[in-house]
Amino acid sequence: MDNLDQFREKIRIRLFLLRLAGNVAVVGTFWVLLKFTRLDDTAIAAIALSVGFVLAFVSVRRFSAYITDPLTAIWQGILHVSPDGQSVAAPDMSKLKFGKELVTSLTAEVYQLANVAERTVAEGRQRAGDLHSNFIAQNLPLPLVVLDSSETIRYANGAAAEYIGIKADEMIGRNVYMVLDMSFPSEDTFDGWLKGVKVKSATAVYSWERVRLNVRDSHPARLFDMAAYYNRDNAEGNATVLVLFDHTKMYSQDDQAVSFMALSVHELRTPLTLLRGYIEVFEQELGQNIGPELRDFMQKMHAQAEQLMDYVNNILNVARVDDDQLELKLQSEDWPTVIKSAIEMIALRAKVRGITLKCSIAKDLPPVGVDRLSISEVINNLVDNAIKYSDKSRVINIDTKLNNEGLIETTVQDFGKGMPASVLPNLFTKFYRDHRNRAQIGGTGLGLYLCKAIVSAHGGTIWVRSQEGEGSTFGFTLQPYEQLAETMKHKGEEGITRGAHGWIKNHSLYRR
Repeated sequence: MDNLDQFREKIRIRLFLLRLAGNVAVVGTFWVLLKFTRLDDTAIAAIALSVGFVLAFVSVRRFSAYITDPLTAIWQGILHVSPDGQSVAAPDMSKLKFGKELVTSLTAEVYQLANVAERTVAEGRQRAGDLHSNFIAQNLPLPLVVLDSSETIRYANGAAAEYIGIKADEMIGRNVYMVLDMSFPSEDTFDGWLKGVKVKSATAVYSWERVRLNVRDSHPARLFDMAAYYNRDNAEGNATVLVLFDHTKMYSQDDQAVSFMALSVHELRTPLTLLRGYIEVFEQELGQNIGPELRDFMQKMHAQAEQLMDYVNNILNVARVDDDQLELKLQSEDWPTVIKSAIEMIALRAKVRGITLKCSIAKDLPPVGVDRLSISEVINNLVDNAIKYSDKSRVINIDTKLNNEGLIETTVQDFGKGMPASVLPNLFTKFYRDHRNRAQIGGTGLGLYLCKAIVSAHGGTIWVRSQEGEGSTFGFTLQPYEQLAETMKHKGEEGITRGAHGWIKNHSLYRR
């Protein structure tokens, strides 16, 4: 007979004894009153029934408390092991007078189940923290790399191993900069970002576009976008998570397109140079001897030849930027002289279109650190864009001044077509052109991309404001020569050599 059967048998016995005692009490009371009193039968029966009722009420109350003690002990045991009931004491089995064996066995089962549940939860947490056994991390089709606080790789999934060309186990314990030989298209690198957020933030998220993973042995080079998540207080020690999004094919096509265009237009430079030379000779020799109509034709030929040369130069320079071959020699220059010279080069193109270039230059501007030829291309491209998009407007404003940050700020403002806000974020992207104007207005989609590359290499920024139907304002900043970072200056030399845009590596020094 098990504990439950024993418990039931004891309940039956106690109920039988309780019922029997009640009946005996009623009968005994009736007999005593009948034998030793002179009460009539009705009174004796009433008293006997009253005694029986009182005894039944008292015995039921006492028996119900007595019989529910085991249930109370079980309830107390369950609360004791529940997550929210740690303040409830364990039941004291020695105080039980009824069902002790059953309660003891049931609470033992409860304690064992609670122990198993706690162990299962702990193992689940451990498995969740162990990315090597995490189903999602292992089967994520994107390369995933997890770093600790010292940039040491703690985990890399199978997709990362295949993408990088190193076995996952061989990456573990190595510094990320030794495994991921990454180059970035600007000075906004992962290493610089991570150093900054470690000082300023507990958590941070950031992303980079067009990151290059350099060639490793025979493994192909990769071009990808990368997203990073940083959590300084991660309990498992996973401080930084990197996810790579491969765009090798798409970015390579862009590079190949530029290379093909550069190869195609390279042969145009010689005949185009000759053509420009002949046009200048004709203007000088025949300018005063031909009629206004022919003179106008000559000016238009000259302007178109200059514009074609600008296209050629843009394409070749973008190819050099992407190959990290375009070097700029930043020297101390008088900015008013540079900007006036650049405007003179494009003034004829504006004149042919009937547009007036109004230039306003603040006085006492400090010398700037620029590569004169490349910064002239920036001005040329911005003014050329303003000319093309001026629509019916006949004025372009070019202003330059010293801004509140101590930088030389130059703006080119037209009052033509303008652009919607949705277009602005993509303007400085390679090959991007507003689809609504492609058919009406010529261009390569490389001019603004090149402008951003050159301005960035000068340590400046470029920006745009525009409103549809009201025109656009493009602006860029340059540093005074004396403000250029001292570390970028070569002792004993007048200039500063920088690559335009180029691929910037993470710092070669790493933490062990």
